[in-house]
Amino acid sequence: MKQVKFIIIFLGVITASSCSKKYLERFPLDSPSTATFLSSEAELDMAVTGSYQPLQFIGEDAVPFILTLEYVSDNGWERNPNQLQIIGKGIATSDNGYAKTVWDALYVGVSRCNFILSNADRLNGVVAVDKLDRVLGEVRFLRAYYYFYLNEVFGGVPLLTKTVSLAESQVARNTKEEVVNFIISEMDAIASALPVVASQMGRVTRGASLALKSRTALFNKKWDAAAKAASDLMQLGSNELHGNYGEVFTYSGMTSREIIFAIQYLRSMGTHGISRRFYSRTANGFSSKVPAQVVVDSYECTDGLTIDKSPLYNPAKPWDNRDPRLNFSVVLPQTRFIGYVFETHPDSLLTWDYNGAVPQRVANADAINPLATFTGYLWRKYASPEDLNNIDQPDVNVIVFRYAEILLNYAEAKVELNQIDQSVYDAINLIRERPSVSMPPIAAGKTQDEMRFIVRRERRSELAGEGVRWFDIRRWELAETVMNGPLLGRIRDRFLSNAPRVDENGLPHYENVTNADMMRVIETRTFKKDRDNVWPIPQLELETNKALVQNPNY
Repeated sequence: MKQVKFIIIFLGVITASSCSKKYLERFPLDSPSTATFLSSEAELDMAVTGSYQPLQFIGEDAVPFILTLEYVSDNGWERNPNQLQIIGKGIATSDNGYAKTVWDALYVGVSRCNFILSNADRLNGVVAVDKLDRVLGEVRFLRAYYYFYLNEVFGGVPLLTKTVSLAESQVARNTKEEVVNFIISEMDAIASALPVVASQMGRVTRGASLALKSRTALFNKKWDAAAKAASDLMQLGSNELHGNYGEVFTYSGMTSREIIFAIQYLRSMGTHGISRRFYSRTANGFSSKVPAQVVVDSYECTDGLTIDKSPLYNPAKPWDNRDPRLNFSVVLPQTRFIGYVFETHPDSLLTWDYNGAVPQRVANADAINPLATFTGYLWRKYASPEDLNNIDQPDVNVIVFRYAEILLNYAEAKVELNQIDQSVYDAINLIRERPSVSMPPIAAGKTQDEMRFIVRRERRSELAGEGVRWFDIRRWELAETVMNGPLLGRIRDRFLSNAPRVDENGLPHYENVTNADMMRVIETRTFKKDRDNVWPIPQLELETNKALVQNPNY
């Protein structure tokens, strides 16, 4: 049974109006006041809970924000014609509603954290020193986490570290480098105050601080810092890979030691809309957040070779002999999903339903519904069968950091430093040789370029669907390549005649596929490298804060 993690509390802030007669000045009796709030341990607990709540921020179309980044990368597509789809297509403007929503939500998180930190001195002598240090460390982590996404998405933002008045609100943007350095220094400062084992499920740990430091450093090419933070976390011994890869993203996996930090959801307190958006049409889902054909074709065969080079690849049976993580991550045609056989062939008017005591044939909405998955695939990660009868209120947790990413961070940073020793091979092979995956290990003796491309392919295979790809293609300067041109889906009534060419980065190319012209063009995207590596600063923010400057070419 899923345990209760946090009570979500809205912290109202009421400022008492001035009055000429002092006896009329009264603190509100029914809600906290900024003049007195944080005067007790109970109020501190409420405030800290409130600082966690913005983690649950639901992005476009009821999907948690961090996962929506998958649909502005080459890994996925947002079917609904909304503001997220516009960003993915490369035609966003400064009036983009989703950019504004993200900016607002993350700064709400910053503001709540700053309020606590600005008033924490009221608790000296009131709250035990050890507890106060720990919870303030949690709050500083959360503030840095919110700044991480603001900084990466918008590219340098106002760095506010205290509560500011209206008179102080005209604040210029800090540089991206300044915010990065702030995040890294904050993680160094709080690490010793955070516990190795969480005081309560979902609370920040020392491992989470090292994970945020490693990711921030890696994404900004601070290779030494990224490798050191990842190594420190590996040496901490608090986390390990989960034996069953697919289980990590289910209710059964929520307590796995692989999970370093996850966003907590609870049906009675706050849920998301993943199941409705990820489920097949036959399972009463919308099939509106879908993986692209290139994701499927990027996975290796079980011999460790890409599909264009492996003798195990059979175009007539393209799912056979493939890296098991493909089937764990993506719902493939002719496989079972939420108790139904998933099939998109237009002639498959009936499919099998295994949800009852006796299997039966039922209408196949994935073949006949015009809004069934446009790409021919679905995401399996986070789409839990347990939610079939409660499809609009799933509360499976969403992972922010897991141990496999840390191993890959370590490997990438060491490769970029050209410090390729046995520890680098061990980090990659630990992931590949996970019991449920059992892919061939990478043999020693590779060049720096060879290892660079191995790490890039491995990150895509391991982390697909988790909201990380958007950052990777920018860091590797691949976004201009992969985000320009048509986004492709499968041919509905047949397979590709032959394997596409897969380049060193693991990117499939279809110019050699004889029936490639039958693939479905989902949309045509554009990407301008002098603009689209970041999102636009919301227009309303520019109008209210004249010190802000817009990102180039928006």
